[in-house]
Amino acid sequence: MNIFSELPLSPATIENLNVLGYITMTQIQKDSLPDVLSGSDVRAQAKTGSGKTAAFGIGLLHQLNPNKNRVQALILCPTRELSEQVAQEIRRLARFTSHIKVLVLCGGTPIKSQAMSLEHNAHIVVGTPGRIGDHLRRKNLDISALKTLVFDEADRMLDMGFEDEINEIMMYMPNRRQTLLFSATFSDGIKRLSKKYQNSAKEITVETHHAANIISQKFIGVDKTEKLATIASILWTYRPESTLIFCNTKQQCRDLLDYLLEHKFYALVINGDLEQKERTEMLTQFANKSASVLIATDVAARGLDIKELNAVINFDFPHDPESYVHRIGRTGRAGKEGLAITLIAERERPFLDELNTFQKTNFSIEKSSILSTKKGKDLVPPMHTISINGGRKSKLRPTDILGALTKDGGMDGKLIGKIDIFDLFTYVAISRSHAKEALQILNRIKVKGYRYIARLHE
Repeated sequence: MNIFSELPLSPATIENLNVLGYITMTQIQKDSLPDVLSGSDVRAQAKTGSGKTAAFGIGLLHQLNPNKNRVQALILCPTRELSEQVAQEIRRLARFTSHIKVLVLCGGTPIKSQAMSLEHNAHIVVGTPGRIGDHLRRKNLDISALKTLVFDEADRMLDMGFEDEINEIMMYMPNRRQTLLFSATFSDGIKRLSKKYQNSAKEITVETHHAANIISQKFIGVDKTEKLATIASILWTYRPESTLIFCNTKQQCRDLLDYLLEHKFYALVINGDLEQKERTEMLTQFANKSASVLIATDVAARGLDIKELNAVINFDFPHDPESYVHRIGRTGRAGKEGLAITLIAERERPFLDELNTFQKTNFSIEKSSILSTKKGKDLVPPMHTISINGGRKSKLRPTDILGALTKDGGMDGKLIGKIDIFDLFTYVAISRSHAKEALQILNRIKVKGYRYIARLHE
């Protein structure tokens, strides 16, 4: 069984999957979906980008009754970003019916407005343990009719200290439910969580290492004082369109950002000091190709899921092999080739030995002389981001923005990239050469009878 049409799904579901380009199943989907669809509890180990969201998403939608206006599925995620991404994917998978409502409950949004949304009920709730627990305590959220509970990136939730919140949430759970747990690793904590809250779970393991032919892994020896210059040389040598750089500390992130901006790179940084709106703006600009470099710590990047990421660079060697696998798993997605480069000091050589043992590989340290020291042409990202002061709450849809720019404004649709709509604001990616033209159109033309304020993000 390799294709979705062989699964016991409704014709409408199969048709929607075909439209979305879901024809052949990934390994995790192939291994887990039969058990998920049968109603069994599942504990699945799979790396980032393996297609696990579709695996549990298709499963919970299969069990859901659109005519029953109650919360029937709850998906717990470690971060707001992952929650938003999962909700967006679930909405796409649910397009075969217009009656399914998906609601995101995370910090960073006023709890009162979320409570008002809950008064109108939802079929599926996605959110972080802290905010979900808060709504349960306030009795805003009723999960007594729940059919499916999903732990997404469960290992990261435990790493972030959410175990107490999870235990509290489980006190509100109905005993009869399906529980699906997805994790990149099966640590002792994950096994404990599964044993406590799952019933005879089917265990599924998909290869967690990364194939060398998909992700090219390089380890470059470097002196501590040469790290900043070496990062620039890597970017000039390989010229990736999108690069995620990991540092171990916030100060290293700031130092690297200053250096790259000084050398004319289009770089952004995310860290725990940012307000949620600022963080969302940064991630959106990077994901829609308005910036070519994003710098982050492991904590800041948790739950980050960016498609078509060309390269991952480790400014510092990760603390353990599992972290390394998590980091580089963000490139080489969907069968595309990726590049992972790690800077390594002489004292860090034992970490590489440990990683080789973990991955069953035989990587060695290469000299930095393989890199170009010539600047070359600037790495200019292809898109520019425009923000609009209206979003989902204003009933805006991507087709409304697209229509305003093309039908009303006369722009070629090929110049318009990703359109990301959030509750109160919208981000539009425009070809860099036509960004100012698009800005004038959006500030001049009414969208759905209302004139919004648009601004260009420099």
